[in-house]
Amino acid sequence: MIELNGLSVGYPNRTVVDNVTLDIRPGQILVLAGPNGCGKSTLLRTAAGLQPRLGGQILVDGTPAELLSPRELARKVAYLAQSRNVPSITARRMVLHGRFPYLSYPRRYRLEDRAAAEKALAAMDVLSIADESVQNLSGGQRQRVYLAMALAQDTDTVFMDEPTTYLDVRHQLELMDMARQLAAEGKAVALILHDLCLALRVADRVAVLSGGALCQTGTPEEVYAGGVLDRAFGIRLRRFRTENGWRYYYQ
Repeated sequence: MIELNGLSVGYPNRTVVDNVTLDIRPGQILVLAGPNGCGKSTLLRTAAGLQPRLGGQILVDGTPAELLSPRELARKVAYLAQSRNVPSITARRMVLHGRFPYLSYPRRYRLEDRAAAEKALAAMDVLSIADESVQNLSGGQRQRVYLAMALAQDTDTVFMDEPTTYLDVRHQLELMDMARQLAAEGKAVALILHDLCLALRVADRVAVLSGGALCQTGTPEEVYAGGVLDRAFGIRLRRFRTENGWRYYYQ
């Protein structure tokens, strides 16, 4: 479990989001929502230990994050960035990078590391292209390879920043099913999604950021009822009930 207590994030000369108190709970999907530039990615990177905090506290399973080494933290939190370099290596070797926190130097992959990578490749439907260079893959294929790398890391917490980027509709829905499965296995999952309708369908809780602050956290129903998304995005969000639950749309 990740707990953010009065967390302020940003850069030495600029605070992007101030005084955030939020927990990322095992067995749940938390979606961070908010307009462009509101600090969602900065907050997630800071919570993952990839960017220094400006104030407040981050607890990882009850331990202050600053007391954990980068390797220890990487065994607890997997982070999939929104944008990444594209190295000239095969997809299989890219996914094996997810096993680095478990290896000493010089890195020698064990049978369990290779098994974890193969399982992750299969889960993301990229086993057939495992020996292709990442540079030769389409945007959607690359995204699924990076998602497989995060899965291979096998952490209790998974952060994903805009994971549906480049994915077609089928693979977007499959990714949401995978996120639900991870939560069902007891993992804490945090996603940044710009598609509000998709976010409200998949989330157990939604945290809305706007104007440099955390405006509201709650279930999709609570956030919808509060009207905070309308105010944050300048839209009219509406919904209708189906046999499979609420479906949301914009006016």
